[in-house]
Amino acid sequence: MQTPNVRVENIEPILRVEDMRRSVRYYVEVLGFSEAEWGTEAFTHVAGDGGGGIYLCRGAQGRGGAWVWVGVEDVRELHRVYRERGAIIRGEPVNHPWALEMQVEDPDGNVLRFGSEPEAAESETSEASEAPEAKR
Repeated sequence: MQTPNVRVENIEPILRVEDMRRSVRYYVEVLGFSEAEWGTEAFTHVAGDGGGGIYLCRGAQGRGGAWVWVGVEDVRELHRVYRERGAIIRGEPVNHPWALEMQVEDPDGNVLRFGSEPEAAESETSEASEAPEAKR
């Protein structure tokens, strides 16, 4: 028996928050998301300018402390902006084989792992920048 392929249109997490006003203020003013016009005190959606987003649910749908990976264009620049805005940054950006990544916490302990393309390793960068005739 063959399993049919499932076409996934979109996946967006639902994060539990305890104080919706505080959470929306953080996601909008500090992280730069925009809130859905239909949002309520119990349930809303915050979106980045690339189209994806996160649902926030007050006091339900989870236990808090969830982790979400968010792909972005430039983690280093985002780190600078978030530091200026007072985001809860868990550490400096770290280069991994899959992404240059930083972790940002929201007021309820949910963690957003922001990632962009990995940076070339230093040895790769220096080798690539040398002219072939300079290598002897």
